[in-house]
Amino acid sequence: MSFRVLTLNNISVRGLERLPRERYEVASEIGHPDAVLLRSANMHEMDVPASVKAIARAGAGTNNIPVAKFSKRGVPVFNAPGANANAVKELVIAGLFLAARNICPAWEYVRGLKGSDEQLDKEVEKGKKKFVGYELPGRTLGVIGLGAIGVEVANTAHALGMRVLGFDPQITVQRAWQLSSGVEQALSLDDLFSRCDMVTVHVPLVDGTRNLVNANRLKLLRDKGVILNFARAGIVDEHAVVDALDGDKLGAYICDFPTTLLKDHAKVVALPHLGASTGEAEENCAVMVVDTLRDFLENGNVRNSVNFPEAVLPRTTSATRLSIVNENVPNMVGQISTALAAANLNIADLLNKSRGDLAYTLIDIDGAVSPAVLEQLNTIHGVLAVRSL
Repeated sequence: MSFRVLTLNNISVRGLERLPRERYEVASEIGHPDAVLLRSANMHEMDVPASVKAIARAGAGTNNIPVAKFSKRGVPVFNAPGANANAVKELVIAGLFLAARNICPAWEYVRGLKGSDEQLDKEVEKGKKKFVGYELPGRTLGVIGLGAIGVEVANTAHALGMRVLGFDPQITVQRAWQLSSGVEQALSLDDLFSRCDMVTVHVPLVDGTRNLVNANRLKLLRDKGVILNFARAGIVDEHAVVDALDGDKLGAYICDFPTTLLKDHAKVVALPHLGASTGEAEENCAVMVVDTLRDFLENGNVRNSVNFPEAVLPRTTSATRLSIVNENVPNMVGQISTALAAANLNIADLLNKSRGDLAYTLIDIDGAVSPAVLEQLNTIHGVLAVRSL
């Protein structure tokens, strides 16, 4: 069995090399693709062929992908959570220093000086008082969202001598194990803001997180506090931030999302979306998501999907594997099993998982499965996609 993969962006060669050329055709223009591989391309208005069985993004966020539409088609959307965590963490830590030591305005001040070296020395000594900063040890950092990036930021800030408060009501057991024991738990977002000098956000942009950093919470922050946003622009209400900066409540806003309102503000450092812009992060993301995509196409296994449940079933020797996506409603497994039994097909192994409105089933069958059986499974009300592997 061979597969065709459509690329919408330049993908790291290191990742593409993990798709064997004898089994995979990969191109930026290709007909009837089995999968789409992308980074930042906007898919919301794209006409995606019915042949597509999976969408794979070499990155963490999926705001550029109409996930709900693909869920209705029974198509998983994969991402690469944590592959760019170190790159983003390093930029966040750099942001802490930029804010604490007034590095950007100080640099701009020096670039504007004129005259001889002797004159520069005098101006530097006279002007440096305007850029007196503070040291990080003893300051309190609030980390909102303790996923792969948030945990790394929290641990590094703690190692730098900061007091760190974390808030994530949905933290996984895996991330909790990785978190330094010195990181304290905030009871709520309001509790976190009221006890912090600096706050950094590391959550996805969804309805519940839009404008999470708003005027009311900024009022709770300690005076001259700092907000860092290297997650998504909409998580922070930029108008509220500018008001707080102009009113001297907020000391600085460091972000990765320039806008006309922010880019020229004296207390804002707005970077051009550099969070994951390292060669290492691009390679790591490509490798992770390509491996995930390949395992799904060849074995039906699901890992790191934003809309499907995790489902990993070891292959049964010499068995035919069925991959079935359906609406998460009662008696679906029963109807599927009945159809297979009627065709005198024996189930060697089965895994059924659900997530929200979707359910996913992997079934290993002794012997071959005819096209007629696949067609019968497709006719079951609520079945969205069926594949034989």
